[in-house]
Order: sequence, then C-alpha cells, then structure tokens
Amino acid sequence: MILIKYLHIGIDDTDSPDGMCTTYLACHIIDKLKEVGIEIVGYPRLIRLNPFARFKTRGNGGVAFKILNDDKTDLAKKIVLDEVEKLAMFDCDNTNPGVVFYDGEITDEMVEYSFKAIYSFITIKEAEEFGNSIGCELHKFKKGRGIIGSIAAIGLPLEDFTYELLAYRVPENYGTKRHIDYDSVYLMDRETYPETFENVDYSEDYIAIEPKTPCPVLYGIRSNTVEALERAKKIVRVEEPVENYCIFKTNQHTDMHIQKTDDIASMKQFGCYEVVGTVKNKPTIIDGGHMFFYIFDDSGEIECGAYEPTKNFRKLVSDLRPGDIVKLFGGIGEQNTFNIEKFQVVKLNDVEYKNPICECGKRMTSAGKNKGFKCKKCGNKINDNKKVPIKIFRKLKNGQFYETPVSARRHLSKPICRMDL
Repeated sequence: MILIKYLHIGIDDTDSPDGMCTTYLACHIIDKLKEVGIEIVGYPRLIRLNPFARFKTRGNGGVAFKILNDDKTDLAKKIVLDEVEKLAMFDCDNTNPGVVFYDGEITDEMVEYSFKAIYSFITIKEAEEFGNSIGCELHKFKKGRGIIGSIAAIGLPLEDFTYELLAYRVPENYGTKRHIDYDSVYLMDRETYPETFENVDYSEDYIAIEPKTPCPVLYGIRSNTVEALERAKKIVRVEEPVENYCIFKTNQHTDMHIQKTDDIASMKQFGCYEVVGTVKNKPTIIDGGHMFFYIFDDSGEIECGAYEPTKNFRKLVSDLRPGDIVKLFGGIGEQNTFNIEKFQVVKLNDVEYKNPICECGKRMTSAGKNKGFKCKKCGNKINDNKKVPIKIFRKLKNGQFYETPVSARRHLSKPICRMDL
C-alpha cells in the first residue's frame, strides 16, 4: 500500500476593514496554483475560531487546503508566500498574517490544539512553539498572529460541516454599493431552503447573503450540500461583474464552539456554553435596547443578555418569568454577561400564586402578617395564610427552541433548521 502524502497549507489573519479577507486571498492563491498545474485536493476549509477571542479579525476564521506533496511543492510554497506578501493589507493594525505548511498526518494533539482555538485562547508564542514541535514550516508577517488560526484550520476535524459559496467582486468595485437583484435572492431562498439557509431575514427584510463591509465578497450562500449551492448560484442575479467564486467546507453553523457544562460556576469568561438554569427575575430592558436577566443553579448565578441587534428575539426573552427552567446557548463576553444565541424551554413555570377569592366573588387581601386574608367587600375573613395556585397561559412552549434572527446570528451558531429535533 502506497501512502499518499499531502502538503497542508494554512492561511489566516489577512482581514482588513479596508477591503481584504482571508477567503478571497485563498481563492486567488488556488487559482494561481491551478495556472501552474497544481490542483488542491477536495474543498478548501474555512474554519471559524472562538467568537469571543480578544484579538480577532471580523469573522475570526482561518483557511486551509491541501495539495499533493510532490516535485511542485516548493513552487506552491513560493506562490502562496508571494501572494500573501502582495495582497495582504499590512497598513492595517489588525492585519498580522501567518502561513503554515505542514506535510505530516493530522495527530490527536493537533486536533486538541484546534479545539482549544475554538473554545478558548492561544497566544502567538504558544502557536509558534506548538507548530515547531510538530514540524510545521511557519511564516509570520508583522506580529504573525495568523499562525494561530492557520494551524487550527489544518488540524480541525469536521464531523458536522456546512458549505459556503463566496462570490467575489472585481477590485475596482470594492467599497461601492453591491448590485444584487434582491428579488432573485428571495426566489433562491424559496427554491432551495432548507438545503440553503441564512439567506434572508424576513422579519427585518434583510438580505443576509450580502456583506455590509467593503470587502471583496459580493455575496455568500450557505448550505448543507454543494449541489444546492450550485443551484442557488444559478438563481441569484447580479448586475456587476463577478471576478471569481469559491466553495468552502466549513464548521459554520455547527455549534462547534458550544461546550456542555455541568453548572454555571464551571463556565469561564470568553468561553461558549450550553447551560441549564432557572430564571431568577423578569427580564428588563435598559437604554440602548439591551435586555438582561439572571439564571441560577446550585452553584451560582450569571447575568444573561439579549442585545438590541437581536431585535424581535428580545420579545421572546421578555416572556420568560421567574421559575422557568431554560437551556441557554451562547458565550460569556467582556462584561461577564452570557450572550444568548438561542434557548430551549426545559420547563415553564405556568403557575402563579394569588390571594384566594371570597365567597362573594371578590379577590381577598392580606389581613396582616400570619393573619390570613380578609374581604374588603363583605368583611369575610379566613385564617389560612396560603395563597392559591393559579395555572396561567404562557406564550412560550415547553421543549421548544427559540433563536436570534438571521441578521444577528454568529457564524458558528447552529440554526434550528439544522438541528435534529
């Protein structure tokens, strides 16, 4: 048996608010490799990392792909490094690219490293030491923070995955209004959903496939299958030239960032979790439109937030009441608040305790501490201090999931349409 050897190539941290992104650079490099007869194996990988990382690019993602490790390997490396040097916008403070070449087998320690990059933090020094220990060829530009995501993009296993088709603009159109036929996007969504998803936020009349930054991406369509992406691409109409497009295999919309935790006290700042707790207080809204409440369990409590960009999701959160047991999905941000991405109702508190009703039909009032109740209408008194349980109607449903709108959803958050319910 002949073991086929591959060269794994990872690229990260080339994003710039002025118009560059890692996926475009990868697509451009792949085309340059094809021009000299070097084909990549399979689909390039777009791997999103910890969404709460302190230092991150817009989508906090790295890209990796592999080629056959043969007599063209050195040429491939030269092309990759030359194109990063040429296209990365080094004037931007947040642009600190890293390129990694690795020609070994993916090991358990690489998998562990990759999940750490999604669950927590890895410093540049840690990434460099780890990369050297497993035999990576590391190339750092400026601070070289990109080596962190480059190694993770190479080593991460994808048991659950989606695909994203990204179409790119010609450079002279960067920063200008995109010319996408919105009617065709609505048609595409009707024709291909749920195989494609996150195309449109109907509640906000928001076209989600269109970026809102001056990056090279014209549009991005996400799907469970490549076939659905190709079909969707034929339906969407644009009124500007498309330079190129690329399909990435990705961990987007898989909830890969979510860790299960035994209790509230076990969670750490900047981590992402699935946690069960009891609602402590009725959610309240503050200036700016953000909504907050607390959940608790035997180990402690934590403040939870549904922020203004989540729009109507806050109405669902506002229906929570003390005593509800909920399962929350999300992460803990800089203020140690749990940012909710979605929640499931485990058990509703559908009972309210009220004063008893008098024989005359009037609701009774307290007669004083430990003195029972009295009726102001007829004067009747009872000595029992216990309030009466009343079953109340709840809009929320036991067992049901509720999620933020498409316009406010994180890259990694798994939409309900992808959940095996």
